[in-house]
Amino acid sequence: MSNPNLTEQLEAAVRQFKADSPMEAQIQIGQMIEELQKSGVASGKQAGEKAADFRLTNALGREVILYDELAKGPVVLVFYRGGWCPFCNMQLRAYQQILPEIQAMGAQLIAISPQQPDHSLSLQEKEGLEFQVLSDPNGVVTAKYDLLFDVPAGVQALMEGIGLDLAEYNNTSKWVLPVPATFMIDENAVIRSSYVNPNFMQHQSPEDILRELKKL
Repeated sequence: MSNPNLTEQLEAAVRQFKADSPMEAQIQIGQMIEELQKSGVASGKQAGEKAADFRLTNALGREVILYDELAKGPVVLVFYRGGWCPFCNMQLRAYQQILPEIQAMGAQLIAISPQQPDHSLSLQEKEGLEFQVLSDPNGVVTAKYDLLFDVPAGVQALMEGIGLDLAEYNNTSKWVLPVPATFMIDENAVIRSSYVNPNFMQHQSPEDILRELKKL
């Protein structure tokens, strides 16, 4: 029997979240998602725009420069919330499974989150990821891609209530997060496909990624 696809896994996780979480928590998170959708804050770069270059550190402490990587071929660039987010972990595991197909097309996968490198490494080890996981603690690069937002006070209180101090986890004074996004960037640093979704419980399917990559 084949494994459930990413969409099915995420839908099951949403049902579990609704079953396990207090109604107040569900309301606060729902309001955060709705506000991001309505306001257009952190709406993300669009197809046809130039990808912003960056220099970030990977889980092993090595610097990675986007334009240097693009010289080798297209990049699938993923912004995710962090290793503490179960929806993100499902996403990255699903993308790991299609990594051989991404590489067969001459492309590579790079993931960015605000968490500090040592947390990235534990995630990388835990998930057995074979792609670059980069750290953007203050959200400087995330902001260049128009994905950065301040975590609302209500959601901040919820996270602190379950023992997650995001500022400490990310080694920064700010409570900021990226709107999850996936970009296909060609060798000329042009964004050819853009998937930006404030609802962190939904992510671009691996099948869609491969379909978009084939167009490059």
